[in-house]
Amino acid sequence: MTSKLTFHKRAFLLAALCLSVVAVPAFAGDVQVAIAANFTEPAKEIAAAFEKKTGNHVVMSFGPSGGFYSQIQQGAPFEVFLSADAERPTKLEAENLGVKGTRFVYAYGTLALWSATPGLVDGKGEVLKKGNFQHIAIADPAAAPYGLAAVETMKKLGLYDALSPKIVKGSSIAQAYGFIDSGSAELGFVALSQIYKLNKGSRWIVPAADYTPIDQQAILLTPGANDPAAKAYIAFLKSPEAVKIIKSYGYEVK
Repeated sequence: MTSKLTFHKRAFLLAALCLSVVAVPAFAGDVQVAIAANFTEPAKEIAAAFEKKTGNHVVMSFGPSGGFYSQIQQGAPFEVFLSADAERPTKLEAENLGVKGTRFVYAYGTLALWSATPGLVDGKGEVLKKGNFQHIAIADPAAAPYGLAAVETMKKLGLYDALSPKIVKGSSIAQAYGFIDSGSAELGFVALSQIYKLNKGSRWIVPAADYTPIDQQAILLTPGANDPAAKAYIAFLKSPEAVKIIKSYGYEVK
């Protein structure tokens, strides 16, 4: 009798073990992703949802798109690149550092002028003409598309030369935001996504006609070409679940 119970107990444990193995995603692994700094918060939410759904873990690095482009050219082992522009993913594809046919726009970004001080920035951006401030923060236009958009906006308004001595540059849009948030700069240009859920300060949403469209593209990089987890991450970015998160930060998705 004891022998029969032991046999059945072992059989039950073996069946339970088999079920637990089946429940683990077949391709669970790490995905190395380089992400433009403006997309930091939505990327974290997307990663959490992706990990919950697939069991794959997303290793995220945040910074300026230009910096990541240089690192990828130099052999950095990123598997996926979420740029803040279309230019760099297009170049990587042409240079055979990105997998052809995987490049797509995951979000359309919007530029905003923001101050942590209530009432400083008016709804039409007239504060730029008044110039009653000491410092205006932007991201480095050579490395960050939002910084380039800021320069284009100031030039479109005919104010760049007058404002140039007051400009302080952050290495990324995240650092530019930090300058403004800390008060080191009274105001500055940021990604709308950075302040979309923020209920403080004052802002002006820059008209889209004032700067080149910010088409943020993603691409699967050659180190991830044969990694099922990296491919799954790219696919998940297009899913309704991910799109909902992206839109919740003020981005447009078409």
